[in-house]
Amino acid sequence: MPFEKVLKEVFERNGFYLPDEKIEKFSVYLEQLRKWNKVHNLTAIEDPKEIAIRHFLDSLTLTLCFKEKGITVEGKTFCDVGSGAGFPGVPLSIYYGQEMDLTLIESVSKKCAFLEFIKAHLDLNYKVLCKRAEHLDLQFDYALCRALGKLEDIKPMLLRIAKRGVFIMKGKEVPEGYEYCKVELKDLKGYTIFIPKTK
Repeated sequence: MPFEKVLKEVFERNGFYLPDEKIEKFSVYLEQLRKWNKVHNLTAIEDPKEIAIRHFLDSLTLTLCFKEKGITVEGKTFCDVGSGAGFPGVPLSIYYGQEMDLTLIESVSKKCAFLEFIKAHLDLNYKVLCKRAEHLDLQFDYALCRALGKLEDIKPMLLRIAKRGVFIMKGKEVPEGYEYCKVELKDLKGYTIFIPKTK
């Protein structure tokens, strides 16, 4: 695979040492993302190294946040709201494999088609719900989302579908009054807000 060396270098430089079969899955994902992007405009980023850093590595920073907050994925349910081309959900599914019970929620049908294709192509363990999260009548232990809109606008909807808490991946400024995980990697800096659900 042409992208495996780039991916391995990016991941290892930032402290993620993945087995070859997972690197290979990321490589196929990258290849298909670029292929589908020519027709369906799934991401504005096209450079393989930039995709590796700003999409794949960025998604995997949630694994560090889970550890920091003492959350194990086994036995819990997760949803990725507004998954788009699969971020952060697909990288997390590749990383955790069968351990993670994950549902990707996306309302745009061409993006849902891509998510279903990648799931089958890479034999991944997630479900795709092709609808708006506002119309969902389901609950998950944790809701995840990245770049979905203003925090105060999306927070009520995310808390409605999460039983235990919400992880919102944002940029470089931390709003006051929220728990968060700070990301300090060689290629990435930022933070993820964590909103634990209180009974």
